[in-house]
Amino acid sequence: MNDTPSTGAWRRLRTRPSAVVAAAVLAALALLALGAPLLTALEGQDPTTYHDQLVDSARGGVPYGSFGGISADHWLGVEPGTGRDLFARLLYGARVSLLVALGATVVQVALGVAIGLAAGAGGRLLDSVLSRFTDVLVALPMLVFAVALTAIVPAGFPRPLLLILVIGLLNWGGTSRIVRARTLSLRQRDHVAAARLAGRTPTQIARRELLPALAAPVLTYAALLVPTNIVVEASLSFLGIGVTPPTSSWGQLLSTATTWFRADPLYVLLPSGCLLVTVLACTVLGDAVRTALDPRERSRLAVGTRAAARPPKGAAR
Repeated sequence: MNDTPSTGAWRRLRTRPSAVVAAAVLAALALLALGAPLLTALEGQDPTTYHDQLVDSARGGVPYGSFGGISADHWLGVEPGTGRDLFARLLYGARVSLLVALGATVVQVALGVAIGLAAGAGGRLLDSVLSRFTDVLVALPMLVFAVALTAIVPAGFPRPLLLILVIGLLNWGGTSRIVRARTLSLRQRDHVAAARLAGRTPTQIARRELLPALAAPVLTYAALLVPTNIVVEASLSFLGIGVTPPTSSWGQLLSTATTWFRADPLYVLLPSGCLLVTVLACTVLGDAVRTALDPRERSRLAVGTRAAARPPKGAAR
């Protein structure tokens, strides 16, 4: 039975151990983030309660005990200076970091696909206007605009939502360029020309002929955008323009952890390790998705399958 492109890609993904491991790691992180209230209740802690008795005020707030104050009550120790439970703050920080990364990716992909498709499938004038607008956006310094936006937004506005909008609205240019280039190539295909001769409107051609063919490059690029957005969120929070206490994120934890590197190295290693594992898993999975959806990879696998099935020379028939 012949595979459809989607089932064939899924089968190739399942046969790649690196993709399976990366997907399992990301699924585990998502479950930990979603189960943060249950897991912290099981530990008996929460991410906002101060435990002043667990830190040594004479030493500037260094946690008592070894490895950052790890104990039966605090599984990963406590935060220096405040005594807040680090396990709870890491789990709730994962919620914010992953939510911002995924939300910003959705905004980037939606805007990039819409504008790139309009530029590639529209007329020369529309293509020129949208392409120049995209070039201007790509050239803008995102950090400067992020600082400006966070300065003018009211204090009560949810910071995770603000980060999603800032990252998504300022970083869709790359997606738009990829979609436009792919659309310009697809316009020359026979099936698109046939649809045009059949009298279909540009909207129908874009929806029925172009969008399905754009799924592979867009999904691949989106998988690689997620780790990029995680790092961007961490960088903005590290610079103090991301989420603010008592809300926790991995970047916000790192922004305060740098001053405690010598006194409590575990406080730095835990959020940075979570970032490293997440970014690495997303990158590996994104590369596996690209390979699985690549038509050239499908051709190589088909040739290899036929070669393996061919009987060796001299074999009895």
